[in-house]
Amino acid sequence: MVDPQKSSSGAHDVHPEEQSEGLSKGLTNYGDRGFSLFLRKAFIKGAGYTDRALDRPVIGIANTGSAFNPCHGNMPQLIEAVKRGIMLAGGLPMDFPTISLHESFSRPTSMYLRNLMSMDTEEMLRAQPMDAVVLIGGCDKTVPAQLMGAASVGLPAVQLVTGSMLTGSHRGERVGACTDCRRYWGRFRAGEIEAQEVADVNDQLVASVGTCSVAGTASTMACIAEALGMTVPGGATPPAVTADRIRVAEQSGRVAVQMARSGLTIDKVLTAEAFENAMRVLLAMGGSTNGIVHLAAIAGRMGYTLDLRALDAMSRQTPVLLDLKPSGDHYMEDFHAAGGMATLLHELRPLLHLDAMTVTGRTLGEELDAAGPRFTQHVVRPLNRPVYPQGGIAVLYGNLAPDGAIIKQSAADARLMEHEGRAVVFENAQDLANRIDDPALDVGPDDVLVLKNIGPKGAAMPEAGYLPIPRKLAAAGVKDMLRISDGRMSGTAFGTIVLHVTPEAAVGGPLAWIQTGDRIRLSVAARSIEWLISEEELRARREARPVRSPEADRGYERLFLQSVTQADQGADFDFLMATESKGSVPRS
Repeated sequence: MVDPQKSSSGAHDVHPEEQSEGLSKGLTNYGDRGFSLFLRKAFIKGAGYTDRALDRPVIGIANTGSAFNPCHGNMPQLIEAVKRGIMLAGGLPMDFPTISLHESFSRPTSMYLRNLMSMDTEEMLRAQPMDAVVLIGGCDKTVPAQLMGAASVGLPAVQLVTGSMLTGSHRGERVGACTDCRRYWGRFRAGEIEAQEVADVNDQLVASVGTCSVAGTASTMACIAEALGMTVPGGATPPAVTADRIRVAEQSGRVAVQMARSGLTIDKVLTAEAFENAMRVLLAMGGSTNGIVHLAAIAGRMGYTLDLRALDAMSRQTPVLLDLKPSGDHYMEDFHAAGGMATLLHELRPLLHLDAMTVTGRTLGEELDAAGPRFTQHVVRPLNRPVYPQGGIAVLYGNLAPDGAIIKQSAADARLMEHEGRAVVFENAQDLANRIDDPALDVGPDDVLVLKNIGPKGAAMPEAGYLPIPRKLAAAGVKDMLRISDGRMSGTAFGTIVLHVTPEAAVGGPLAWIQTGDRIRLSVAARSIEWLISEEELRARREARPVRSPEADRGYERLFLQSVTQADQGADFDFLMATESKGSVPRS
């Protein structure tokens, strides 16, 4: 009698209970392991697979394609290239869908769904048999969600980003999403351009599929993923619609097979040294402030706590070297043409942990040594001639933000970096929408706009921290004001904006009791954000108006409100963070 567990190649001579690779991983429990494998093979053979194919290492491919996600519009081509790389290396590719998130198509905000996507990714990696996985994502929350989920599982994993969009042209001016989106919309609000020009530029801002073409969150997370060692070398910068991006995809499939065979699991890549390298890159590229929240969440899944004070100390020693919008003038395709991350990492080399492991099985230092020769370019500056003398992000503390707040100093107005002004307060996003353009709004150019209740629990932390300049001030030529909130802003945005005020207003942070007319003092040099109020007055306000944290009756919203942490912990769910502590990063 023929043993149904044996293939024609004899590769299944090992008893099923002793196997832990390929198709025999994570068998469904029917009480009979041999039957479980027999049944699984029967069904997969219905798709036309042979035993020879099923003997190979199984490499999962997380497919986040969606008609609602133009950032992932090249997903079919990427999947085919990854499959080719896997097959060429002797693996068996198996693509599977997960949640897909797009910043502009996720209500109330993609941040609300990031943790859900991470759970979907984690559980699909656990549930399905695979020896390694290629994670394909691009838009803002998708890459952090995938890295969070993969970090919790521990499989060998390679991150493949979808790549940036191409730039367009409007009346002879080069434009790209979404820094130029905000610039043109600001001009329209100020009455500087007409509705027809806004409609015209709307056709040109996104010239192809792919992620934002500036140092927004998507590009920031792409560069951070490479700095972490989680992408193949050069994986961060090729635009979405280029042959370079397709070649990176093929290489990612090949590397995933190598990782499966060598046992190079994600915990050997996502080390304290890797996180410190990623923070250096975040600061040196003038990257998105959202990168801090996402790095804190990914680090938290590996057992590390992000130390904001140590990050700020690192920022004082790490200048902005990448001349990329909104801190500079160029776009991602220019960065790629300038050599991409290898060029930036070469300049940062004295500040990096070169012994950090990458998904290739070689260290960061070895990969930099193997990179092509350096050449003259004008996008990445040398350490002695930076775009900005300190890191792009500074961390602030004070009685308004006892657990910290941040500011993207490289994209702020130098005139407002040391500023004291009268607060003009909006209680929530709806209050802001109702009153910001009211001609009767009592506001002046030296005032401080404050928006409450848009933190993690207050409103799932939308990118509403980029408060618009009141219309009447914009029409008078005001381009920037000091703005403060417990929410986030897009990495494509610019201005003197204090974000992630922690604790948030919705959980009883000091921001909850600030009122219009109060005085606020910002000193970026001193890293302070102070609310000029007496302890007696603050105590009276707290007693007069106690804060009740938001609640929900059912569903994912209830889970979110019960479990989401504050911004300094990554706004992750408390039950998803690692149970074993490995210390803090960066190490002071």
